[in-house]
Amino acid sequence: MGSLFISCKTISENNLLSCFCIYHSLCFLFVLLTLPFFSLTTAQASHCRTSCGTIPINYPFGIDDGCGSPYYRHILVCTDSGNLEVRTPSGRYQVRSISYSDPHIIVTDKFMWKCEDGNQFRATRPFSLDTSTHFTLSSQNDYLFFNCSEENVIVEPKPIFCERFPDQCDSTCDSASYLCRHLPGCATALGTSSCCSYSPKATESLRLMLKYCASYTSIYWRNNGANSPYDQVPEYGIRIDFDIPVTTSCLECQDMTKGGGTCGFNTQSQNFLCMCNDRNTTTYCNDRGTSRQHSSAGAIAGTVTGVSAAGALGIGAGIWYWKKVRAKAPVTCGVQSNENRLF
Repeated sequence: MGSLFISCKTISENNLLSCFCIYHSLCFLFVLLTLPFFSLTTAQASHCRTSCGTIPINYPFGIDDGCGSPYYRHILVCTDSGNLEVRTPSGRYQVRSISYSDPHIIVTDKFMWKCEDGNQFRATRPFSLDTSTHFTLSSQNDYLFFNCSEENVIVEPKPIFCERFPDQCDSTCDSASYLCRHLPGCATALGTSSCCSYSPKATESLRLMLKYCASYTSIYWRNNGANSPYDQVPEYGIRIDFDIPVTTSCLECQDMTKGGGTCGFNTQSQNFLCMCNDRNTTTYCNDRGTSRQHSSAGAIAGTVTGVSAAGALGIGAGIWYWKKVRAKAPVTCGVQSNENRLF
């Protein structure tokens, strides 16, 4: 195999890599083994997005894989149009807002009844949550059912005290519900249609209710900051409460005096990672003693950042071999024959 001699004096930018190639096989090996390395550098330079549209994305959530807590991995999705959605077993729902001080999210279901629907009811899917996640349906939700069959559903008025102590009342659909008499934003929208309030204990009971009712909607009680008892107002939507896993590692990572990193995790092992501007570390950004040795762990935005030991050894061997051959190779000035062309 003949040698390849290329002058570096007047080389173009596109042929910069060729300047370092002494043999055909070495050039191919160098390109093949360094591509994963450059991909690694690019992936580590990525950042976790901190918002989707107008909604802030903070720990424990993440919309890029490897960001936030692994407990909420692949649950939130930011669409191309900038809408934030949450995945559940019953579908994907648009997120209206997220509160981190009082941990909950508000979602909307376009299939639920709305004021503008009036007496026009359509098929509605039952909302459900995965019980294995750290999400729970808030007790501040109320569910209204419309035009239920009284042959299959027990519809009757409940005593007033049932609104404060629902667990002490029978499992009936309350036709005297306050919300049925004061629908938020449209008190008279239902006309002659019937309404009752019922809180399903499980997805199955909700599914049975919808089997015998024309439609339903969810109303949550929003805290408006006023003085009690006027501090809560009803609004359409589903409130989902969530847990915020608190760990010493994440607190240190977020500490501004220690670099102000972003909490994340290794997408393969799901072990904790602190995301810094130029690297990832298992401690915190200002911990220079350990951060570099962990810089190749994990992934951001779904990109694989691991480089195999064989690949690293191959790069090292290639550089050593190139230096050895370069010392023996003659220097030419732009001489290139047909025998040693790459293409």
